[in-house]
Amino acid sequence: MKNESRENRIDYIEFPTASNKAHLATKQFYGDVFGWKYQAWGDDYSDTQSSGISSGLNGAGEHQTAKPLVVLFSSNLEAVRERILKAGGKISRDIFPFPGGRRFHYVDPSGNELGVWSDQ
Repeated sequence: MKNESRENRIDYIEFPTASNKAHLATKQFYGDVFGWKYQAWGDDYSDTQSSGISSGLNGAGEHQTAKPLVVLFSSNLEAVRERILKAGGKISRDIFPFPGGRRFHYVDPSGNELGVWSDQ
């Protein structure tokens, strides 16, 4: 998919898991119920393209949220970060790298936490 077609759109949903055991059980659950196939990125992170909107299971405590995290795509993280701040949002986790790109988390005026990622 070209970046232009997903620019500033919901691109990914990440579900937290409490432990490696819960991570495996959750992967098994979605596989059994919906037939989703996962790519593992270590013991605590997996993602799938077979869930409609891409999704992941996150058991990594250092960048895990307590609730499901909606993640938008942007080809320019720094620019969208500044627009969020200017519009009254708050950065809850600043830009960090991960396998496949970089992302950050923010909180909107209603208290919803979302993420923005880029493959650049």
